[in-house]
Amino acid sequence: MRWCAALLGVGLAVGAAVPAPSAVAAGTWQEGSWPGIPPAHVTATPDGAVALSGRGQGSFLWRYERRAAECLSWRWRVDHGPPPTRLDRRGGDDRAISITIGFGGWPPRASAWQRVQHTMAEAHAGGRSLPRAALVLVWGGTGEEPRGFESPYMAGLGRVFVLRPAHAPRGTWHDERVNLAALWREAFGGTPPPVEKIVIGLDSEDTGARIEARVEDIRFGPCPQRS
Repeated sequence: MRWCAALLGVGLAVGAAVPAPSAVAAGTWQEGSWPGIPPAHVTATPDGAVALSGRGQGSFLWRYERRAAECLSWRWRVDHGPPPTRLDRRGGDDRAISITIGFGGWPPRASAWQRVQHTMAEAHAGGRSLPRAALVLVWGGTGEEPRGFESPYMAGLGRVFVLRPAHAPRGTWHDERVNLAALWREAFGGTPPPVEKIVIGLDSEDTGARIEARVEDIRFGPCPQRS
């Protein structure tokens, strides 16, 4: 995954104009892909799910989700996916599903260099405003990666959490709930800024593996109160 594309989930669509923010309604999925990588089939279904299919390909859907950082829940399954690959290294880092949450504010310790890198990414994206940090929730990898490791593609502005490794049971639904505020504090520290975007994608460019997967019941909302 290219760091700027992964961070924002928009702005690097190949061969197509990217809609201006005012032209994209909240809750509307938009397609995106990475230069030089054949696009996969990532589609939103009428029932609100996201279906992912590809072989040696990679692409994503994104949409605006301007809201407070609360809880995100969903269920997902992988019927076919890439083998375990190290996601904390550049190259060979394929994954069946990634769910990226982009935030509208900087991590507390964001450096001047990181801000310059972000500005360059915005220029590369045609001057579009991009999220300033991201949490990446993944089905893939070896399961041996450190928890909340720094993405090798996001200039230190993204942290990756492997929720299900590549060898997790396939053909079975798994329910997830993530406290985004708590995860932000674990990854970056400080008070979490508002959520700005959600990106759902796949990547099997390096291994050429077949991917068939699905994400359903994607919900943002207050976290359950502890009794």
